Amino acid sequence: MEWLALSLWVGGLIVLVGGVIPAVFNTFGGQEIGGVFLTKTFENYQRFLMGSAVVLCGGLAYRRWSGEQIVAVKWSEVVLVGVMVVSVGILVLVLHPQAVSLQEQAFAASGEEAKRAAFEALFRILMPIRILYTVTVVGGVALMVVKAKASLTMAGRLDEKSVARFG
Repeated sequence: MEWLALSLWVGGLIVLVGGVIPAVFNTFGGQEIGGVFLTKTFENYQRFLMGSAVVLCGGLAYRRWSGEQIVAVKWSEVVLVGVMVVSVGILVLVLHPQAVSLQEQAFAASGEEAKRAAFEALFRILMPIRILYTVTVVGGVALMVVKAKASLTMAGRLDEKSVARFG
């Protein structure tokens, strides 16, 4: 389940950034329609992130509680999941609602100067949002590396035990 949650986390953002965003702005034609569509898309992606965060934290807690050496929890996993979950919390609870509000103000603004000021405020809040999404995807990839390395290390230990036992 942890691998599935992690795959949704990392793969979802890669698909959004690499495929959906360019397609929206190349297809929809208008900044307002495309912006609203992407806002709704990221809100739905955030639901996946929250579900994935629950699965990752639950998986870590279960593996820690089980005490089994084969599924031991490494501190690097805990730190990476913690950074990812805190980043998503800031995104979902603080920055995204502010961005939605600023987006609505920018689209509702009348007059060139007011519209430009509103969009500048929106783009200022989008920078930390992009940074936090980057932190979460880099953390997700790093967590994949840590988990894969732990799996390979444990598989090597199991093979050594099998050879010693049956060899």
